[in-house]
Amino acid sequence: MALLWVFVASIDLRQVWVAITRADLRFIAAGLAMLFLTYVIRTLRWMVLLEPIGRAKFVNAFRTTVLGFAATAILPGRLGEILRPYLLARREGFQPSAAFATIIVERLLDIVTVCLLFAFALPLAGAHVGREVKLGGVVFALGSVTGLVVLFVLAGHPERLRGVAERWGRRLPPRAGTAVAHFVQTFAEGLKVMRSPGHLAVAALWSVPVWVTIAAGIWFTSRAFDLTFSFVGSFLVVGALTIGVAAPTPGGAGGFHVMYKAALTQFFAADPDVAVAAGTVLHVVSFGPVTIVGLIFMWQDGLTLSRLKTMRAEAGK
Repeated sequence: MALLWVFVASIDLRQVWVAITRADLRFIAAGLAMLFLTYVIRTLRWMVLLEPIGRAKFVNAFRTTVLGFAATAILPGRLGEILRPYLLARREGFQPSAAFATIIVERLLDIVTVCLLFAFALPLAGAHVGREVKLGGVVFALGSVTGLVVLFVLAGHPERLRGVAERWGRRLPPRAGTAVAHFVQTFAEGLKVMRSPGHLAVAALWSVPVWVTIAAGIWFTSRAFDLTFSFVGSFLVVGALTIGVAAPTPGGAGGFHVMYKAALTQFFAADPDVAVAAGTVLHVVSFGPVTIVGLIFMWQDGLTLSRLKTMRAEAGK
């Protein structure tokens, strides 16, 4: 709530409503199409990451991807990040912890891609960017690449992960120690993609269209409000929103809105009232359709919110 208050502070809500009513629906429709395409590409990338542990059917991977993002949109704590691999593992017969490891790799690829696109856009976007932001973009890009290299090294030596797990396991009660050792062993199995340069390279390549389509959705939706920054500039907005949605609120609510407004007003000198209007609609475009489709999938599969919370607990065991 505090973040939402920051978002609308010192804003003329009447002007915000006027901006929303004047938005060009054609651009909003184009933004919706781009963001839908993102989930298709995410599914294809995830299937590549899963290949070393087993082949997943597209329909199952797509449905669980949408279910996972819908759960994240309506429940706190980024619940969908755990439910998505758990649900797919049940359908495809994978080890849940191995499937969860692919989500870790996926998230790392996302961070690397966003940071590199952000750093790429800094000198080209025509934005008002301070020296601290430029330095931060370079540092985050280098840090994310370093993290990917470290995970690659660890994945190439799963015995090290098992050794660490065994040392920590000896400090725990026998049952807990055995459970930790089993989880780490199957988690290491899920990192097989990191030991397969070909699969990892293909997944990394898929990450570019994932984030380019997200940027396109942001750019089209912003254009609906006559916010005419360049397409490359949308990579700066993507970087800001990535920080915003890290807040453990349903759909990143609050953090998403604040960071969009900050990016548009600080980088592109946008009118704050228009930025609030565009940020509000962009949040609905980004999370509304996937939530509706995800709820339909939940209904078809006989899943309730209480059942999802129970499955979250089961997945954490």
